Amino acid sequence: MFRTNKAHPWHGVPIGDKAPDEVTVFIEIVPSDTVKYEVDKETGYLKIDRPQQYSNVVPANYGFIPQTYCAEGIAELARDRTSMTITGGDGDPLDILVLSEHHIPRGDIILKAWPIGGLCLIDDHEADDKIIAVLKGDKVFEQYTELEHLPPGIVDRIKHYFLTYKNLPEEASICEIAYSYGKERACLVIETAIKDYQILTGADSLTE
Repeated sequence: MFRTNKAHPWHGVPIGDKAPDEVTVFIEIVPSDTVKYEVDKETGYLKIDRPQQYSNVVPANYGFIPQTYCAEGIAELARDRTSMTITGGDGDPLDILVLSEHHIPRGDIILKAWPIGGLCLIDDHEADDKIIAVLKGDKVFEQYTELEHLPPGIVDRIKHYFLTYKNLPEEASICEIAYSYGKERACLVIETAIKDYQILTGADSLTE
């Protein structure tokens, strides 16, 4: 059978049966985009969130992992390793950056990726983790299986983007990186975001 209507990219696209080691990703924006797109939670269509600020360009293909959610479970994980004040998760699907040597010309696509680590970003006191992954089958980036294996310049560029992507020049940053982590914790973050999603949708009660 085939669908006659478009699946909602957050709720209707399966995360994949190999998660968290391999996940489906919905890409919203790519490095060539001059505006930041994000999925409209109600309709599932891409909408313009805001123009990219000044010269700040997303350093890799950026989107989210379907059927995940950042709520209290994600917040608790963040609190485990930092004394920063964290009021909760950011209330969105789990964000992910996917590295690839290939030019992907646009967002609004799905792909498979292998998580290798992540950043615990605190955005205005909310836990807003950013998973870092490589495109499945990418012959340049698939050699990197841990965040620490990446060239330092790539990691620095990713960190700089998330520390400044919401800023105007005269404003202080509201984003801080509490810590970075490798593949094992990235998988734990994904599993926790899946549980937060199940709580959000009531699916957890079906398995108890």
